Amino acid sequence: MNSPPRISFVSLGCLKALVDSERIITRLRAEGYQLARDHADADLAIVNTCGFLDSAQAESLEAIGAALAENGKVIVTGCMGAEPEKITAVHPKVLAITGPQQYESVLEAVHRAAPPQHDPYADLIPPQGIKLTPRHYAYLKISDGCNNRCTFCIIPKLRGDLVSRPAADVLREAERLVDAGVKELLVISQDTSAYGVDVKYAASQWKGREVRAKFLDLARELGEFGVWVRLHYVYPYPHVDEVIGLMADGKVLPYLDVPFQHASPAVLKRMRRPAAQEETLSRIRQWRTDCPSLTIRSTFIVGFPGETEEDFALLLDWLGEAELDRVGCFRYEAVAGAVANDLGAVVPEPVKEARYHRLMQRQKEISRKRLKRKIGSRKRVIIDEIGLDEGRFAGANPGTAKGRSRGDAPQIDGNVFVQSRRPLRVGEIATVKIERADDYDLYGTAVGY
Repeated sequence: MNSPPRISFVSLGCLKALVDSERIITRLRAEGYQLARDHADADLAIVNTCGFLDSAQAESLEAIGAALAENGKVIVTGCMGAEPEKITAVHPKVLAITGPQQYESVLEAVHRAAPPQHDPYADLIPPQGIKLTPRHYAYLKISDGCNNRCTFCIIPKLRGDLVSRPAADVLREAERLVDAGVKELLVISQDTSAYGVDVKYAASQWKGREVRAKFLDLARELGEFGVWVRLHYVYPYPHVDEVIGLMADGKVLPYLDVPFQHASPAVLKRMRRPAAQEETLSRIRQWRTDCPSLTIRSTFIVGFPGETEEDFALLLDWLGEAELDRVGCFRYEAVAGAVANDLGAVVPEPVKEARYHRLMQRQKEISRKRLKRKIGSRKRVIIDEIGLDEGRFAGANPGTAKGRSRGDAPQIDGNVFVQSRRPLRVGEIATVKIERADDYDLYGTAVGY
């Protein structure tokens, strides 16, 4: 029997694209294809692209070029595939181009270039599919596309309007993941709190009962699996307030990832975002009253067309009032086809850069102050890496590990560095006494296992 075809895979862009990559790889492995770490060792290469920003498109084109140089046979998919002419203008020799979520088209292109070989011993895959994340956490995508029309974003053009998965389908996938050992489910979509709007919150059968495709209902059901459930990309619609009660009750993690983007009413209006920043501040205060352990993370854009120094000063003042726990900041980048490009005067690059550093300095001060309050407390920490010896502790030993508290998402938030009297295991959840803090991270000793 000939060896099965080998596929190399590059996944770029957001976490939604990562889930798309996992689905494609799962299908490939189910058909007997093997994965190769290097393009040169593969029969075929696949590049899942990002097309959101010009810089992301440049990175995608570079990845395609590298795959062509090392392999020669390349299939392109993902968001940039929605505008294939941009790809073929630079790389006319790619075998096929498909848009985002077009899994069947990707498989058809693979079949043409490298037909599958059936092997009943090699074709078996785990029930949860192939994951690109560590075994102890996984991203759970509940919908695709978006109904919002933010002026800086072309995601609806690339991925279409909101399409929600039936609640039962989401819960079945979650169950398979938990059965496979996943201890943290990270719920993602373009607009998580809009889940189910497109299907009018239609119910589906799960464990002998009906569950509506609604944000609150789904979060409640996920909370019954007994694992960490983290909610990402939650727009601050009024019904989000109802989920805070689930957080206070320990059903889902007390963590909200809310993309506020700005605080100036004038900028928010040009962005086509909710512009009542005073109302948002009062809601944040109420959230923290209802759930004192709540962690709030957000992202902001500086240098949006027409942003004045007054607008930016309003944003800094708002940050000081809101005291968000975790903040990411992006310098505005013009995207071809985005309405925002023509909505105001272009902010010079040096001004964008200066505002970025000013905002991050303000947030560093806020983060340091909020983390300092945690010294002396005990936190549940999920372990991501073990055996660290980076000089972060005096006399660090093989029991030193890096993990995250309930208030930290992987890769985008802070870490908890843990010393332990016995070696910890990746995926283990330990109780840690916090002994010190710096700008973004916590340090402590494991006191419970």
